[in-house]
Amino acid sequence: MTIATSYLTTPIGLLELRGSDAGLEAVRFLDDSAGLSETRTSAVPSCLQEAQRQLRAYFGRELRDFSLTYAAGQGTSFQRRVWELLPTVGFGRTASYLDLARQLDNVGAVRAVGAANGQNPLAIVWPCHRIIGASGQLTGYAGGLPRKKWLLEFERPAFQQSLF
Repeated sequence: MTIATSYLTTPIGLLELRGSDAGLEAVRFLDDSAGLSETRTSAVPSCLQEAQRQLRAYFGRELRDFSLTYAAGQGTSFQRRVWELLPTVGFGRTASYLDLARQLDNVGAVRAVGAANGQNPLAIVWPCHRIIGASGQLTGYAGGLPRKKWLLEFERPAFQQSLF
């Protein structure tokens, strides 16, 4: 199975998307985008074309929830359980690592939930940026805390933005 790569320019940097006929495998931010630009050819699997379309719609404020085909088998069973919870945290909302651990019926797994969140292969699509510390502070994000902050502010409902 051949894995294809495409790139998407976003307001907060270049995203690398990887996938195959089996589905989307990775969406990650690139910090060094020198020499890279968006690609879109007939050789790009439909899952990457659809991921690009949905990500553009997300950044255009036309989409809140992603509906994509994902390649199976990534991560440990625990990581997959954590990643499956991420889309349940709705657009414009946040949850804590402790909240996720409680949903897994294992409050002692807060650090493991954080580690799994940090290994999320599908940035933005599986919205790990919506997971914050129990006291409301922004904590680690593989794309960097400035991007996490931007994404949370971008998703904040307009009536909340006017309160600040």
